[in-house]
Amino acid sequence: MTDSYEVFKTDVFRLTKIDLNAYKERQMKRRIDSLIAKHRFTTYHQYVDELKKNKAMFDEFVNYLTINVSEFYRNPEQWVTLEKKILPELLSKSGTLKIWSAACSTGDEPYSLVMLLSKFMPLNRIKIIATDIDMQVLDKARMGLYNVKSLKGLPDEFLKKYFTKINDTNYKISDEIKKCVEFKKHNLLEDTYPAQCDLIVCRNVLIYFTEEAKEEIYRKFNASLKQKCFLFVGSTEQIIQPEKLGYDTFQSFFYQKK
Repeated sequence: MTDSYEVFKTDVFRLTKIDLNAYKERQMKRRIDSLIAKHRFTTYHQYVDELKKNKAMFDEFVNYLTINVSEFYRNPEQWVTLEKKILPELLSKSGTLKIWSAACSTGDEPYSLVMLLSKFMPLNRIKIIATDIDMQVLDKARMGLYNVKSLKGLPDEFLKKYFTKINDTNYKISDEIKKCVEFKKHNLLEDTYPAQCDLIVCRNVLIYFTEEAKEEIYRKFNASLKQKCFLFVGSTEQIIQPEKLGYDTFQSFFYQKK
């Protein structure tokens, strides 16, 4: 692009409240430049002007910024830890749990949480808060249609019980599972966090943020958790020196608030 990326970042923040300064710049700028070139704009200014008046392009831009790679029961061995160790400990203290699936993408994760919790309690006692900055993926999550590829890690018992096969490649999740999840738009860098959570799940998202932004988010997650409750992170997101952020390492990828 022939004009300033710094000015573009400011313009984007005004339009979307997404702070591009919080993302690793080389990676994000390359993604954005590729999108702009696809539409044959030669300056950031031209592209921003189009975003202001073209809703379809604006929605495409936000969807493109957010990295939406998701699947049910991603890293299944970590879900075994959740089932065998984390949830029993939390349920020993309280009969009901407040769980937040942050940056939930297309809903694979919060729906996985509901199905796992159904092994411990009836569905009418389960409520998951699920948030993402991207309205398009939230709409997909509410729809509940999934490609078979995203279901490869899901235990067969859940696939048989809670999904209807639509065709050879797609399944629909049951309404009884969908009713247990409340989807909301939320910006991890700007918006107020839910309070008094027993479990926060935020996986494979913060790898795209700067170290400063990650630290700020981890501190906010800590403030949102009840004492001795848990943060569950992605397999590439282990926290360095968690004690400085108010956590003890419970097990790999699981951090307990001090």
